Amino acid sequence: MPKTNKEIETVLVKEVAVILGEEPAAIAADRPLAELGIDSLSFVELLVAIEKNFGLKLMESGLTKEDFRTLRSLANRIVAGLK
Repeated sequence: MPKTNKEIETVLVKEVAVILGEEPAAIAADRPLAELGIDSLSFVELLVAIEKNFGLKLMESGLTKEDFRTLRSLANRIVAGLK
């Protein structure tokens, strides 16, 4: 299981690339999710991927809207939740 910010960020970028049908190189971890093209359906897909990849129970995780601003902020929050 990925443990560092960079490892988690890489997994998130790959998951979003699959969800959006893009190449991972086209996904910037510091861009707002809305700018990447994440809509409500793809957001749900991302949530499922987070639970699957990191074993987080999202309803119990305490993640906030701000945590989902960018993939980088999300990776930082996931690292904090995994410690």
